[in-house]
Amino acid sequence: MRHLFGLVLGVLTGGALFVGAGWGVDKITTLRASGASLSSTHGLIAIAAVGAVGLLLGILLAVPAVSPLAGGLPGVVLLGWSALLVASSSRATRLIPLHAHTFAVGFHAMLTSGVLALIGAALIVPLFVPSRWRRRYENDDDDFADEPSSIGLMR
Repeated sequence: MRHLFGLVLGVLTGGALFVGAGWGVDKITTLRASGASLSSTHGLIAIAAVGAVGLLLGILLAVPAVSPLAGGLPGVVLLGWSALLVASSSRATRLIPLHAHTFAVGFHAMLTSGVLALIGAALIVPLFVPSRWRRRYENDDDDFADEPSSIGLMR
């Protein structure tokens, strides 16, 4: 059940990365190109959007109770997309959905700059940590939990 929830959380994380970070990066790029300050209201909202997505990614990486699929699924997709960019840049950019929206433009900027490859590499790290795949026991106050049972099996 935990890994199913992680799968759903992974899909939602990918959406948050696409919409939230994509919109924030596009807004920051637009503000910088027009000479506007990032300390304006629009700049602070864009920075907050990118920061919120970064905080979500950090929580997925650091909290052991979260399934490794929650960060690993979008990480594998981002690495695959970055590899496709190297192999065929036109195909990789055509696969970005909703081209007309600002968050797709920001996502394209992150893809072509290599930021998504970096994020993807960081997000797959929990997939290789064996303790993240193990089930947590609800009754940790049992003093004899790590001793063999009457038939010789560990709990």
